[in-house]
Amino acid sequence: MTLTTTNRPSRSASGAVVPVLAFAGIVVAVMQTLLVPVIKDLPQLLDTSPSNATWVLTSTLLSGAVATPIMGRLGDLYGKRRMLILSLAVMVVGALVSAFTSALLPMIAGRTLQGFAMGAIPLGIGLMRDMLPREKLGSSMALMSSSIGVGGGLALPAAALVAQHTNWHALFYGAAGLGVLSIVLTLLTVPESPMRAEGSFDLLGALGLSAGLVLFLLPITKGSDWGWSSATTLGLFAAAAAVLLLWGLLELRVAAPLVDLRTTARREVLLTNLASIMVGVAFYVVSLVLPQLLQLPTATGYGLGRSMVVAGLCVAPLGLTMMFTAPVYARLSARYGPKVTLIIGLLIIAIGYGGGLGLMNAAWQTVVTSLMLGAGIGLAYSSLPALIVGAVPASETGAANGLNTLMRSIGTSVSSAVIGMVLANTADHVNGVAIPTMHGFRVSFLIATAAVAAGLVLALCLPKPNRSTVPQLRASSEEDANLARAEEVLRGFRGRVLDAQGAPVARAKVTLIDHRGRQAGATLSGEDGSYVLVVPARGPYVLAARAAGHGPLASSATHAGDDRPVDLDLSLPGETVTA
Repeated sequence: MTLTTTNRPSRSASGAVVPVLAFAGIVVAVMQTLLVPVIKDLPQLLDTSPSNATWVLTSTLLSGAVATPIMGRLGDLYGKRRMLILSLAVMVVGALVSAFTSALLPMIAGRTLQGFAMGAIPLGIGLMRDMLPREKLGSSMALMSSSIGVGGGLALPAAALVAQHTNWHALFYGAAGLGVLSIVLTLLTVPESPMRAEGSFDLLGALGLSAGLVLFLLPITKGSDWGWSSATTLGLFAAAAAVLLLWGLLELRVAAPLVDLRTTARREVLLTNLASIMVGVAFYVVSLVLPQLLQLPTATGYGLGRSMVVAGLCVAPLGLTMMFTAPVYARLSARYGPKVTLIIGLLIIAIGYGGGLGLMNAAWQTVVTSLMLGAGIGLAYSSLPALIVGAVPASETGAANGLNTLMRSIGTSVSSAVIGMVLANTADHVNGVAIPTMHGFRVSFLIATAAVAAGLVLALCLPKPNRSTVPQLRASSEEDANLARAEEVLRGFRGRVLDAQGAPVARAKVTLIDHRGRQAGATLSGEDGSYVLVVPARGPYVLAARAAGHGPLASSATHAGDDRPVDLDLSLPGETVTA
């Protein structure tokens, strides 16, 4: 096993880290809905058939799904800030490629590169986990997690305004500009994380997962065009099942896998990821239904006859409310925990869709529905990274959150396919044009409600959070953090990390390993070198410590399992070594 450290100490995190990382998340999320206002015009704009034009959207979805877990693992191994900047740079290149072309194939290539940036969201969450003090972590991760919905919600009216009054290529120039701004802000304000995972990059696992995801998501997104019972669709689903099964067997045999399936199979991680799929389904339904309802002509008897821009503005509260729920989530989670907050969010979503069944007769009613759903989805999305981070080792944060973000993307993909099929099958055909019906909209809302109900069942089955990790995520103020630390000291190890001369070492990683060789906890030392680690049970432990510019250290100790802390200072060697 190779123990790795960074070659130089990380800069301390500034107050700008959270807004800059959240801005990066919003920018990459914009890529997913950037072309929604001009979807119906794409065949004419690209001089191609409607079925070919859909590849402009499908390519972004597929590349985002593939890149998210891979970039998360690369961030754990080689630096999350470095991979974040790489993701944004690839997005900028993709936006410029799309901006300079009106041909189908170059446009698909550019959109594929833009989707690559979706890995920025789990990378941002991982950076927050590694750098922020506990009193800021809950609300910060909530904001970062919600950025995928905030960006999608805010992009609709902005993109509609640009598309309605300028050349549609301006959408890509604007996206490239936002990407460059995000890169500059990240370089100036976000330090690199000192955390590194051990091992090497699992290239074969990355290729296997990429192939499996493409084979699975491709028939989901194109099934309505190919036919759900066609040989192509069914064959791709069968191939996806075979490839993912072989990939899973491979990952179980690799010492440093791309995705630790044993960790993923833990009850809290598995149920959280399954609930994420349901939240993704619920989120995308409102994005598909309300803009269409708002823009249908009043001559249909139920359409609201609004312009593209007005429709986007009516749906914009969805994203704005998600943004403003981050501090609310922090307070609720600090008091009740992320599991309860997830349940509350799902209940609010269910109420929003239930009420929305009768709130489709005026534009202001769609605004009310957007506000309600935004609050619920914001709370649900905010809870997911806290549940994941509290259940996995610190060195796997990027990969684990990457997988969780992937689960949400799968949910939105499934939602797009199912709702698209429902609206198509319930549409009225007038002069060869399919017009969605109110019946189709209401069936779509019922499907979203059913998904939320399934997510609620999964959330209720989540185990109670581990006390050794929850205080780090739940404290929402300095007073709460001090109280949590005081409680921790009574149940574990405490001390200071020192260098060879006895000076304190700040931000050293201290890992608690039980007698079976499993990680039982991890933390970073404070500015004065102090650390606290909670023990889950009595028995022998090994405390492993490492920091930039120092060699790793392992020290054995035993805890009696009572309320008396064990004081143990850790003295690091003076030079970096590899064992």
